[in-house]
Amino acid sequence: MPKLKTHKGAKRRFRITGTGKIVRMKGHKSHLRRKKPGNAKRLYSKKLPISPADVPQLKRALPYGLN
Repeated sequence: MPKLKTHKGAKRRFRITGTGKIVRMKGHKSHLRRKKPGNAKRLYSKKLPISPADVPQLKRALPYGLN
């Protein structure tokens, strides 16, 4: 069988936890931060779980990360 290719953009954007969950960071955090409220800025430092609807697509993008 040929090897499957990992999608490099997905590899950089998503992490797999020890329990197998896929987590992501929020976007839009690198600019215009002065006008955003503090509770919105605090959300940028947390890792968020992805939607269960996105799991099949990520399994194809990360074939070796989601076993």
